[in-house]
Amino acid sequence: MQKKTHFTEENLPILALGLMSGTSCDGIDLALIRTDGQDQFEALASGFHGYDEVQKQKLVSAMEVAKGMTDRQDRSGPLADAQEMVTQAHCEAAKQFLAGLDQDLQPDIIGFHGQTVWHEPQAGITVQLGDGKALSEALNCPVMFDLRAKDMEHGGQGAPLVPVFHQLLACKAALPSPCAFVNIGGVSNITWIGAEDDLTAFDSGPGNALIDDLVRSKLGKDMDEGGRIAMAGQVDFLALVGLIGNPYFQKLAPKSLDRNAFDVSLVDNHSIEDAVATLTAFTVETICLGIEQMEQIKGQQARALVVCGGGQHNPVMVGQLQGALECEVKRADDLGFDGDAMEAQAFAYLAVRSLRNLPLTFPGTTGVREPMSGGVLVG
Repeated sequence: MQKKTHFTEENLPILALGLMSGTSCDGIDLALIRTDGQDQFEALASGFHGYDEVQKQKLVSAMEVAKGMTDRQDRSGPLADAQEMVTQAHCEAAKQFLAGLDQDLQPDIIGFHGQTVWHEPQAGITVQLGDGKALSEALNCPVMFDLRAKDMEHGGQGAPLVPVFHQLLACKAALPSPCAFVNIGGVSNITWIGAEDDLTAFDSGPGNALIDDLVRSKLGKDMDEGGRIAMAGQVDFLALVGLIGNPYFQKLAPKSLDRNAFDVSLVDNHSIEDAVATLTAFTVETICLGIEQMEQIKGQQARALVVCGGGQHNPVMVGQLQGALECEVKRADDLGFDGDAMEAQAFAYLAVRSLRNLPLTFPGTTGVREPMSGGVLVG
C-alpha cells in the first residue's frame, strides 16, 4: 500500500479505515468510510476477521491479569503476549481487507481502537492492548490510536466514544427527536439524542459478554446464536431482581463500566437454558431502565430506539425491548445502517475528527469537563 500524504488538506473528506475489537472478544470489525469528520459520511466497505480459540484464550488470560491494574502502560507477562497477538491480528485483518479493495480506496488514515482488557473509570484508568506504531509501520499508513486516555485525563469516563457518530447517523436518517441508539456488544451503551446539541451517553449495563462467557464455558459455543438457548429457558425473576439490585443502575449518566463488573453467581445453579434466559432478561431490563431514566431526566419520551451491535441479531432481546418500550424499536440493519460495522465506522470517523482536532467526547457523554479531542497519531 502506497503511503498517502495529503490527508490534512483543508477539511475535505478523506478515506478512513476503522478497526474495532470489542469486549465480546470474538474478532475484529473493519469498516472503510469517506468523511470530513463532521457532517459528511459515506460507508464504503466493511468486514470481519474472527479470532481463533488460541487468540481468544490469550485475551481471556490478559483480562484476568489486567484486573486491578494501576499502570496502564504495564505490558508484563500475558499482557505482552496478548498485545503482540492483537497487533498482528489487526495487521493481518487489515491487509486481507484492503487487498480486496480497489487501489483508489486505500485509506488515508486508520482509526485503531485496540482491545480493552481493563476499564476502571473511578480510578481514571483504561487499558487497550495494541501497538499503534507497529501497525502503522506494517500497513504503511498513519494510525490514530489510544483515543480514550485524554478524556480520562480531563475528568471523563473514557467511554462511550461512539455517541458523536450516532448523532451523525440520526441526522442523516432524519430520525425523530428525541431518539436513542443502544449498542449491544459485550457491554450495552445508550446514546440519547435530543434537539440540537442535546447528547447524553452511558453504559447501561451488560450486553452479550455475560451470556457469551457462560455459553462458552458450559457448551463450548461462542454465543447464544439466534437467542435459541434463551427461548428454551425460563427467566428466574428472583435472580433477575438480585442482579438489577446492583447500585450501578441507580447512578446517573454519564457512567461506564468494565465487561466483568457483574457477579452472575445467582444463576450458577440454573440449567444453561434458564441461566441464559435470565441473563438475556437482565440485559434487556437494564437497557429499559436506562431509557426510562433518560426520559425522566429530559422530561420527554423517546420516539425511536435503534438497536445495533451483535444484540440486534438476537430476536429474544429485540422482541423483549419492543414489548417493554413504548417507542418504536428498530434494528440498525432494518434502517439501512450497517449495525455490525457501526463501531468500526465510528472509530474511522473519530480518527478523522482527532486528526482535525475536533471533539470526540463531551460533558454529557463521558463527564469530561469540556468538549475534548484525543488520540495519538503515528506514521
